[in-house]
Amino acid sequence: MQHLPRAVALALAAAAALATSGAGAQTAPLKIGLMLPATGTYAALGDMIEKGFKLYVQEQGGKLGGRELQYFKVDDESEPSKAIDNANKLVKRDQVDVLVGTVHSGVALAMARVARESNTLLIVPNAGADDITGSQCAPNIFRSSFSNWQPGYGSGVVAAGKGYKRAMTITWAYAAGAESVKGFTEGFEKGGGKVIKDLKLPFPNVEFQALLTEIAAQKPDIVYAFFAGGGAAKFLKDYDAAGLKKSIPFIGAGFVTDGTLEAAGPGGQGVLTTLHYADNIDTPRNNAFRKSFALAYKANADVYAVQGYDAAQMLGAGLAAVKGDFAKRDALQAAMAKAVIDSPRGKFTLSRQHNPVQDIFLRESKGMNNDFVSIAVKQLADPGRGCKM
Repeated sequence: MQHLPRAVALALAAAAALATSGAGAQTAPLKIGLMLPATGTYAALGDMIEKGFKLYVQEQGGKLGGRELQYFKVDDESEPSKAIDNANKLVKRDQVDVLVGTVHSGVALAMARVARESNTLLIVPNAGADDITGSQCAPNIFRSSFSNWQPGYGSGVVAAGKGYKRAMTITWAYAAGAESVKGFTEGFEKGGGKVIKDLKLPFPNVEFQALLTEIAAQKPDIVYAFFAGGGAAKFLKDYDAAGLKKSIPFIGAGFVTDGTLEAAGPGGQGVLTTLHYADNIDTPRNNAFRKSFALAYKANADVYAVQGYDAAQMLGAGLAAVKGDFAKRDALQAAMAKAVIDSPRGKFTLSRQHNPVQDIFLRESKGMNNDFVSIAVKQLADPGRGCKM
């Protein structure tokens, strides 16, 4: 066979290399950085988020938008002081395309800072810090969970709707508690009620007795609480032991009873809470999701699994719109922002600030479940205060 002239051969080789590199960039696995707690108090929550995320990918045949995924993991230890370094391990060392995380709001706020500075796509599958989709909002930052304000506001609407006029609130003295109480106060006072006192104790203190004595003395019509984990279980037991459960109605953000009912014992039964998910939402979508999750992991899904699952759905919607071409970031993010997510919690859209616009449910704890009672607020959007996007 006759050899091609050198110039022609070089030109053909360059064209082939260019074509290969373009195709390679689009077909190489997309790098997903999972920055979630793997140790400590929130380890179980991080595990459920990861399982939910991977379940959705598995249901799509292991790909999103035709792209295979490659996972890189960092244990964030729920430690804000290590958050920037940990996020940079994924962004700079591993050069991930997408960051997914986390549970702790302080860690997530630091991740958002890294995402803004590096223009890395970030999907937050839990942390409710209002500022993530408020003053710290950005075109490349999305949330698949909730803002702290949303469940609190829902509880306020429910309490006012029941005719209560005087309320007290109790929480730890930290950002999540303050934001949740702010939401409750807004919903309650809009409905004609008045919060007469906010009670706080240092995080993670669980010596509630002095504050419970004050509640008994003030005799409000209703008490609103925001706690989570072991602290929530202790609060439920102490509130009951003090005799307050029988005399002063109580409502809380859903985290008070999610994952705490076994430890809380009788004090955790019959408690009303508000959240964007209930264990027994009887829809084909939720029933199929819970069955699929149980088959995959031999465990029952919870709100954290739902949030991880929907984080993958949101990314999938963006990748499908650009046929897997992650280089088309603006189009991908625009598609994510406009997507209708077919969530187990019910379909939701995103606000202008990229926070879910979603139903907030009133639930009642029975046995080990938080059962659906009614929709407290339909399609509630966080105000996104301070967002300049």
